Amino acid sequence: MIETELFAAGQGGYRRYRIPALVAVNSGTILAFCEGRRHTGRDDDEIDILLRRSHDGGSSWEEPVVVVSDGDRTCGNPCPVVERDSGDVLLPFCVDNQRVFVTRSRDDGVTWEAPAELTAGVKAEGHTYLGTGPGHGIQLRSGRLLIPSWADLSPAPATWRDPPPNWGQVQLSFAIFSDDGGHSWDAGAPMEVDASDECGAVELEDGSLYMNMRSRGRRRQRASARSSDGGATWSPVEFHPELPEPSCQGSIASLDASHILLCHPSSTEARALLTVRLSSDGGHTWPAARVLCPGAAAYSDLTVVEGGILCAYEKDEHERLVVARFTRDWIAPA
Repeated sequence: MIETELFAAGQGGYRRYRIPALVAVNSGTILAFCEGRRHTGRDDDEIDILLRRSHDGGSSWEEPVVVVSDGDRTCGNPCPVVERDSGDVLLPFCVDNQRVFVTRSRDDGVTWEAPAELTAGVKAEGHTYLGTGPGHGIQLRSGRLLIPSWADLSPAPATWRDPPPNWGQVQLSFAIFSDDGGHSWDAGAPMEVDASDECGAVELEDGSLYMNMRSRGRRRQRASARSSDGGATWSPVEFHPELPEPSCQGSIASLDASHILLCHPSSTEARALLTVRLSSDGGHTWPAARVLCPGAAAYSDLTVVEGGILCAYEKDEHERLVVARFTRDWIAPA
């Protein structure tokens, strides 16, 4: 396993870098996004979305560039997805966790179009806050682009920076999707209230979807649900004691047609013990696992590249954002 630092707290005019998201584009270039939090490092800080690009499988990276910035607004929850036919990279994101936008790159992340707002099509009545991902979206074999998402049902605040006392107490998971290459978007049905929130998805061999999610209610174990209609509806949320967590975002990716990768903190007491797991039965069991970081580690994102696997993750109490490269054999030796 080889690890490279992407961002460090205090550098480049930002107090903290958080919320990694990875995609590999058709050319093989890898895009690593994150939130640059200017002053406090909190979720309601002034936040920009930054990008670094790699052309050698994640060994070296171009200097950071700002992809999304809107003055003192909170621009976050990057959840990129690649449209395979055109090669376009779409980057859904949120402003103040109340509005949803998407920007598009047609040149592997070098330049980006003006963001288009999606809020009216994807934000349901009563959802006072919502977030895309965070992590990456997926494209189904049907061509549908799918972005795992979450929403908050707390009473509407006066402003984003003046949330109600119970903000974050009542949330749920769902998916937004596009069937026309990312030009128009709809939202699927919500899952059970207060069972889960931040989430990631993969498409299985049979065409169904598997969603793995951060659980709620102090359950301290990962949640999951399945869809047989492209994310329009989901099965009841289930909880998995064999996948312990402290309540934190996790990441998921398809390794190949029959294997799924999952990464999440596995301590029930703190955001630590970041573990990479491998399933060969559609997420029903996870017999192979290896600890990627035994110390403090939180949000992550996985992507599969030629010859290996990349995992970008928050390390050392959010003081560093790093990317690790390893192989399947590192997780489960032959």
